[in-house]
Amino acid sequence: MDSDLIIARIDDTVNICQRTNKPKFLGFLSCEEAVLVQKYLEKRDLSFGFGGGYENPQRVLLGCFPEWMDYEEYPITAVTFKFRKSDSLGHRDVLGSLMALGIKRESVGDILIDEGRAIVFVIKDIAEFVITQTEKIGRVGVTAELGYTGQLPKQSALAEFTDTIASARLDCVVSAVASLSRGAAAEKITAGLVCVNSVVCEKITHNVNNGDIITVRGKGKFILSSIDGKTRKNRVILQYKKYI
Repeated sequence: MDSDLIIARIDDTVNICQRTNKPKFLGFLSCEEAVLVQKYLEKRDLSFGFGGGYENPQRVLLGCFPEWMDYEEYPITAVTFKFRKSDSLGHRDVLGSLMALGIKRESVGDILIDEGRAIVFVIKDIAEFVITQTEKIGRVGVTAELGYTGQLPKQSALAEFTDTIASARLDCVVSAVASLSRGAAAEKITAGLVCVNSVVCEKITHNVNNGDIITVRGKGKFILSSIDGKTRKNRVILQYKKYI
């Protein structure tokens, strides 16, 4: 989603919440979009949060809440698709089937798949429609039911790393997280192969911040946990996480 469009929709969500004095939601948002939203809303005087239907989701719903609310509840539910263990389905198969029903991407959260089942987190309003309209995903026959039982399928893990860099410039950070020389990192940046919070950044001197999500084409996605520390030699201590 375009960053200007996200900002416009955030403003609409906040204004409706404040005008009606009722909770208002926006999403689902990618990790990059959620970082952009959080940084924007931290400047506003309101209560907000993010929910994805389970712990540590990658796609989240933004919730804006009036002052009188002392809890945060998100209109998210899970739908489980069951199929034969001998069949194979992937994330794209499930998402493609939902999109074919006319469902918007922002109505679908994380899709978790393991042997014989796929668990999809969706906006509650569309859950019944998804269940009644989905008999096949691709060529694979499925049965659909509300909610899920047992443990969730294994998700992508985050590995934590620490490094030291000369400065918080983007080329220094990309060099460290992607294991590239400074020159190679600069080439990727100027070629438009690096995104900061889902936006392509071609400026090697761009300074990154805590919480930024860096995507390097062909190298992966990285979350910058901290760039505040300094060594005795005045180098920046970079702490980051990588999706593995």
